[in-house]
Amino acid sequence: MSSRYVLYNVCGLILLSLFLLRDAAPVGRERVSLNTGWRFLRATTNTDKLIYDQRPDVSDRNDLNVLKPWILPSANDFISDPAKRHQRPIGAPGSDVPFVQETFDDSAWEAVNLPHDWAIKGPFYTEDNAVVGGGMGRLPVQGISWYRRELTMTSVDKGKSIYLDIDGAMSYAMVWLNGNLVGGWPYGYNSFRLDLTSYLRPGDDNQLAIRLDNPTDSSRWYPGGGIYRNVWLTKVDPTHIAQWGTFISSKEVSAQSATIDLVVQVENKGPASRQIEVATDVHAFDSATGRTGEKVAEFPRATVNVPAGQKQPVNCSVTVKNPQLWGPLPTQRPNLYVAVTRLYASNKTIDTYETRFGIRSLTFDAGKGLLVNGKLVRIQGVNQHHDLGALGAAFNVRAAERQLEILRDLGCNAIRMSHNPPAPELLDLTDRMGFLVMDEVFDCWERKKTANDFHLIFPDWYEADLRSFLRRDRNHPSVIAWSFGNEVGEQSTAEAGAALAQKLHDIVHEEDPTRPSTASINSAKPDMPFPQVLDVISLNYQGEGIRDTPPYADLQGIKTPPQYPDFHSKFPAKMIVSSETAATLSTRGTYLFPVTNEVSAPASDNAGGGGNPGLRQVSAYELYTAPFGASPDKVFTTQDKNPFVAGEFVWSGWDYLGEPTPYYSARSSYFGIIDLAGFKKDRYYLYQSRWRPDLRMAHILPHWTWPDRVGQVTPVHVFSAADEAELFLNGQSQGRKKKEASNYRFRWDEVAYQPGELHVVTYKNGREWANDTVRTTDAATQLRLTADRTAIKADGRDLSFITVEVLDSRGDVAPRADNAITFSLNGPGEIVATDNGDPADMASFPSKERKAYNGLVLVIVRAKTGASGQITVTATGTGLRAAPVTLAVK
Repeated sequence: MSSRYVLYNVCGLILLSLFLLRDAAPVGRERVSLNTGWRFLRATTNTDKLIYDQRPDVSDRNDLNVLKPWILPSANDFISDPAKRHQRPIGAPGSDVPFVQETFDDSAWEAVNLPHDWAIKGPFYTEDNAVVGGGMGRLPVQGISWYRRELTMTSVDKGKSIYLDIDGAMSYAMVWLNGNLVGGWPYGYNSFRLDLTSYLRPGDDNQLAIRLDNPTDSSRWYPGGGIYRNVWLTKVDPTHIAQWGTFISSKEVSAQSATIDLVVQVENKGPASRQIEVATDVHAFDSATGRTGEKVAEFPRATVNVPAGQKQPVNCSVTVKNPQLWGPLPTQRPNLYVAVTRLYASNKTIDTYETRFGIRSLTFDAGKGLLVNGKLVRIQGVNQHHDLGALGAAFNVRAAERQLEILRDLGCNAIRMSHNPPAPELLDLTDRMGFLVMDEVFDCWERKKTANDFHLIFPDWYEADLRSFLRRDRNHPSVIAWSFGNEVGEQSTAEAGAALAQKLHDIVHEEDPTRPSTASINSAKPDMPFPQVLDVISLNYQGEGIRDTPPYADLQGIKTPPQYPDFHSKFPAKMIVSSETAATLSTRGTYLFPVTNEVSAPASDNAGGGGNPGLRQVSAYELYTAPFGASPDKVFTTQDKNPFVAGEFVWSGWDYLGEPTPYYSARSSYFGIIDLAGFKKDRYYLYQSRWRPDLRMAHILPHWTWPDRVGQVTPVHVFSAADEAELFLNGQSQGRKKKEASNYRFRWDEVAYQPGELHVVTYKNGREWANDTVRTTDAATQLRLTADRTAIKADGRDLSFITVEVLDSRGDVAPRADNAITFSLNGPGEIVATDNGDPADMASFPSKERKAYNGLVLVIVRAKTGASGQITVTATGTGLRAAPVTLAVK
């Protein structure tokens, strides 16, 4: 073979490869991160005299410039009736404010990168009647902030449509470019887009300025503050696929084939009509690597004429043979596909748009529950608020992934997004990791829960917020249902509330006819109009009953017997799920005496009530609840008696900032199965014993270091999926017990404390199942550091979560240790935050000194962008042997 022949073949292969790859890259579309290079200023008073609209907390109203008429047009793409769309008034409000002007010198402002939560660094408000109380996390979320950044546009950008995409900004966002008000979006949880094109100067620097306004009393939990999610610049041809402009759904799904329906919205921002050809290929998608795999199908090509200034939908279908179905772990696999859509004008590719999706079928059976791909899947879910503990509201993929990993080990397979749209990357994670999702948009409608919450803007914005939320999230296979409300006041306003619910329900089905809609109800009863509107009955606490047993009899508030049978009888064709259950309270590793003999009891400050108001602690025997709540044991009993119930979403999976029931002088909640730092409470093992019945596990509580309780009754409980157990104290049997019906834990309530060793042997079906041992510890002498990941990326975002254990001389965790631990770091990284899971700890999260809480502390470490080498993290404490851990930076 001649060298010339080889050369010709090599050149030919290169040309062929270039031809084949011509359309493989995202031709015609550029998405640029704008997360770096911002300047930031926050003020607690309104010095710029701007406001979206009047609010109850604003007293001096005459001196303010109201911008609402200029912001409302930002919603127009999501208002279906053209007659109801907003016209922008003449004028340039805010252009005289120095912060929006190009000549303003912001060099003295703080330099920040996004996502950014201005409030999380604290300090906490610890005084009575604080400006921000326990409900919102006692952190400085209130105030007005400005973010400024330059956008450099090249001559290549001339003629393109340029969009600013903000995934989340808290709240009342208003955007100026080169001194001109572009628009904004009030609801802090929604993602939104603004068209910058007409305000830009291609080939020049452009000044972007964003104003946020966070009122007090605007939330029932910690909302965070700032541009707390990602921000993007999207550059496209004037004729392009619209924002969230594809919708893919599956039908006739089987192992042999599935029909895939696709809708593509083509938008023409140009001055003249254009004839556009639309082509879409379907590929396998490897979520582990992020790579597009082999092509498995091709939609029929379609041609559409798009008039100037309008959108045109293109509908098509294709059959995929032998589809790899998406389903929840562990019984199914979360397989994904990607549809690559290209627009052609005059045979030239002008836009490329990728849509990840999954092929799966959902059946909501009133008698059985949820079937995914024809297989029954029990919903073992939790509720999650949006904060990431010590990191605050600023979204971080690794932190969210860690939360899901710990929940997956629990046996959790479902997440309810409480009570707002999540970060889009969180749904990418639930898709990849195989979680079911109830996606939720509103916590209130027209009837308020706090003085400055969403009710102020609901009438103007509910349609735009709901439609944009649905369009953004509807291609995620993990989303199985839409919730358009949580415990809204309108559930009890008879026909009027039901009529408003019907409006929202209809919008959901206009945007997505493939999934059911619901709203969570905690007071509406089966004979009321409100639940008639719902496709799925979502009950908050009513299923297991509210204040319906003797321990709760003296409490104020509604009293409701278990409602599962009544709802099932009234709505025999509707699936029932508990969207909130339990509301059990505890602080990790804390045990108070005496212990209630009840299966479930309200947390109180009385003897045996499980509460210690001085220390702001609730006993971790996992029997004590919020006044409206129930223990896991009570929930399990009522669900087992009503097997038609599809499952539950426990309140809550993780502790979260704000809403610190029962002690509102604290900073964070007591509801979590997992504490704020990510440490497992005893309750974790109770749920694990139910949700993972094949897991060989036994867990003893409490710890066994009680020098002040020698000879006193110290009840011992054991959580395990076993059906029989025998407990030994210093080798002496305390009795062998069997689980009876409606019994979900083993209890030895008369054990008298003696120092030494507790050991349990459990059995299942007559065979030994799992064992556990706890023993009395001596004085703390050393520290042990364990990183969840010892190699992290140098991208400025990846994190390592390092657990510090305070140990005695034998290497056992000292369960009552509260030593002050100091952290230091050497190498190309930084300590981001520390925590210990104690809801009453008011040390600021960035502090490098943190007291251990019941033997544990957490430190979070990040590598510097572009760095390499090793990071060494050291923890020290008085009288404790120092311990380092080393991380490799990639």
